[in-house]
Amino acid sequence: MTSDHDMLGRRCAHLGRVLLPLVDQEPWRQARRHENLQAWGIDTAAGERMIEIFAALAAHAVALDASLSAAEFDALPLRVVADAATGKCDFELLAGLPDTFADDRDGHAVNVFRLYTYKGGQYSHRLTQLSTELRHALTVLAERSPTPSPTCGDVFRRAAEADLPQ
Repeated sequence: MTSDHDMLGRRCAHLGRVLLPLVDQEPWRQARRHENLQAWGIDTAAGERMIEIFAALAAHAVALDASLSAAEFDALPLRVVADAATGKCDFELLAGLPDTFADDRDGHAVNVFRLYTYKGGQYSHRLTQLSTELRHALTVLAERSPTPSPTCGDVFRRAAEADLPQ
């Protein structure tokens, strides 16, 4: 049986996976993001994967701070996740992670994030650049929302409407 903590981790990972495809409904946004990543010397595929895991880590950190269960996660405002992406220290995002990851790619991406965090220097600077890109993506989704304070649940509904993998 999967623990609530593991389920919360899976919900957070799902948020990270659907974020960029939803933002990219306006194709020029993907092109702009790719230009930014290339200008920063970050491989596009690796950078996008890091943005996905960064979103999952930020969402997980604020969900833990608020003592949310997996069932309550959908009510988490996007604004709070965006604030955590740029407001929390990198190492704070690593606290309280699940013991296992449903997708090995998530575990690998977390290890890369962890390496960047502890290596510091240019790697820490890259995390800052990626956090800015993540905040921008979350802001775009929030601005598109018909509700005044969109939540993670709103993102999941839009992902389902766009036929993104669940």
